[in-house]
Amino acid sequence: MQVMALWLWLERMGFGNIVHKMLSLPYTLVNELADEAIICLNCINTNQIPSSSENNDIPLIQSLMEKEISLQFFLENRLNGILGIAKIVDEVCVRAFSDIMQQAGLRRAGLGGGDLVQPRAPENEVPADDRTMFVTFSKGYPVHGWEVREFFTRSYGDCIESLHMQEVQPHQQALFARIIFHKGSTMEMILGDMGKAKFTINGKHVWARKYVPKRAKSSLLPPRNTILPI
Repeated sequence: MQVMALWLWLERMGFGNIVHKMLSLPYTLVNELADEAIICLNCINTNQIPSSSENNDIPLIQSLMEKEISLQFFLENRLNGILGIAKIVDEVCVRAFSDIMQQAGLRRAGLGGGDLVQPRAPENEVPADDRTMFVTFSKGYPVHGWEVREFFTRSYGDCIESLHMQEVQPHQQALFARIIFHKGSTMEMILGDMGKAKFTINGKHVWARKYVPKRAKSSLLPPRNTILPI
């Protein structure tokens, strides 16, 4: 999980689209990237670069980046890395891999797996509104539904239950859409700690936040006949 957390931390540090780029790589290269990631994690944890290492000891990671990166980067950002990676492991990875962790915990305890594990309620039993993300598009830069679906599928796998673009006339541009995910944890991973995110889909800006249904908004407003105190 720390390897996955490392990629997500690097994306938050400004090295964009790492996971997206890795999805198109063969498994052998992904494994080699994981080996280089372990070198980076060891550098963070030990506060030193291996004596035989030079900047080009992570060439595959460098090839994914749009700007320079070396083992020295991990030393200079060591404290940020320790805290940031640990936070991502706790808030993202553990949630995403909770079933695996549960099975592993039972095996370590000598209880085995399978029948002893109580099945977790499917996440799609969570109300759809609680796993719905609202996305908006820039006027004059039309984004199509297939582009949205392809972007998130390539980045996060088969995660979309349904996609609802704004209903417009054929000659008009949709300015927003609702995405209902199979799992609420997917939306949490996408939006991160800030509860909102910005993406670039085929060169067009897209903003995302958690969907707030109209009935929830209206419940925050006083009744029409209520006299507010002055």
